[in-house]
Amino acid sequence: MNAEAAEADAYGALADPTRRRILTLISGQERSVSNLVEHFDMSQPAVSQHLKVLRDAGIVRVRKDGRRRLYSVEFERLRRIHDWVSQFERYWEPKLDALEQYLSKPPR
Repeated sequence: MNAEAAEADAYGALADPTRRRILTLISGQERSVSNLVEHFDMSQPAVSQHLKVLRDAGIVRVRKDGRRRLYSVEFERLRRIHDWVSQFERYWEPKLDALEQYLSKPPR
């Protein structure tokens, strides 16, 4: 897979709200699939599929601990994604500031 395809996979993986929630859950500590399933209204295979997408994109890593697999965030990968996205802040910050000013005006 070339670098552009790998980057697209990472952004596609982060686009899903379930996968973002998984990242939030594992950002503070390693978690097993069974632990993650407790936080969702979905089956273990469905959670495992989300983890596979995140793992294939290089956003999470897995560590075997006996029979369990523990998942954690690959923070270096997220830092690189953040660095790329942050270069566009200069474009959207003025627009967000203008929107905030517009919304803070009292109605006529």
